[in-house]
Amino acid sequence: MYIDDDSKVVVQGITGTQGRFHTQLMLEYGTKVVAGVTPGKGGQEVYGVPVFNNMKKAKKETGCDTSIVFVPAKFAFGAVRESLFSDIKITCIITENVPVFDMIKLIEIAREKNLHLVGPNCPGILIPDKIKLGIMPDDMCHFGEVAVISKSGTLSYEITNIIGNAGIGVSAYVGIGGDPVRGTTMKEAVEYYSKDSTTKLIVLIGEIGSDEEQKTAEYVKRNVDKPIVAFIAGKCAPEGKRMGHAGAIISGDFDTAQAKIKALKNAGGFIARTPWDVPKLIKKLL
Repeated sequence: MYIDDDSKVVVQGITGTQGRFHTQLMLEYGTKVVAGVTPGKGGQEVYGVPVFNNMKKAKKETGCDTSIVFVPAKFAFGAVRESLFSDIKITCIITENVPVFDMIKLIEIAREKNLHLVGPNCPGILIPDKIKLGIMPDDMCHFGEVAVISKSGTLSYEITNIIGNAGIGVSAYVGIGGDPVRGTTMKEAVEYYSKDSTTKLIVLIGEIGSDEEQKTAEYVKRNVDKPIVAFIAGKCAPEGKRMGHAGAIISGDFDTAQAKIKALKNAGGFIARTPWDVPKLIKKLL
C-alpha cells in the first residue's frame, strides 16, 4: 500500500547490522534504495547507496519518498519524527519494543500531516516482483490478485508461501505488526485494498488480542464487496497469557479467536480452519 516499483526508499539506520543486511536484500530484489541516514555517518556509502546525516538532506539530494526504519527502540521516536517532518509519505518501522507513548505521539503527527506509518515491530510491505520494503522472505509468492494483510509476521510468511505454492498470485503483502498501538490498522489496510483495482480478494491473518478484527469486520460488512478469507490464530490460547506479540493477549471476551471468527463470519467472511485451507478457499472464490 502506498508504494510501488517507482518508490524511492531511504533506509534509516543503514550503517547498523540489520540496516546494512536488509539493504542488500532489498537492492537485490530490485527496490530503489536511493539513500541511507545515520547521524554522523554522512558521506559514507553502503552497497553504493549514499549515506546522509539527516532526512532533510537525504530528501533534498535524492528525492526519497519512502522510509524504512532499522534504528534501536530508544532512537525510533526521533528517527520517525524526522521522517514525518521531512514529509516522507510512508514510513515503515521495523524496530520492536518502541514505547507505546512514543507511537501515540507519532501517529498523531502522521495524521496531522496526512502521512502514513506502518508498524512498529512489523515485517513491512512486499509488492511481489516489484518492490520489497521490509524483512520478509522474497520468494514467498508472485504478483497477482490477492492482498494479504497480517498482524503476525512468521505465520503470514507461511500462509503467503502456501498461497504462492498453490499458484495464486499476490497483489500485496502487508505486515502491519502485532503491537497494541501501531500506525496502519487492519481496517485501514482493508479499506485501501478494497478500492485497489488489481486486488480481487483479501486474506486477513489475525490473532488474539484487541478488537481490531471486529472493527475490520464491521467495516467489511458495510463497505466491502470483495471476498474476504481469514485465518485467526490462537483458538486454544489461555486467558491472560501473552502469545507472541505484545498485543496478543486475551483480556476480555472480545479478545478471543472465537469472537473474531464470529464477527468476520457475520460480515460475510470465509474462515480457514488451518493455514492450508486458505488457498482452497481462494480458488473457490476467484
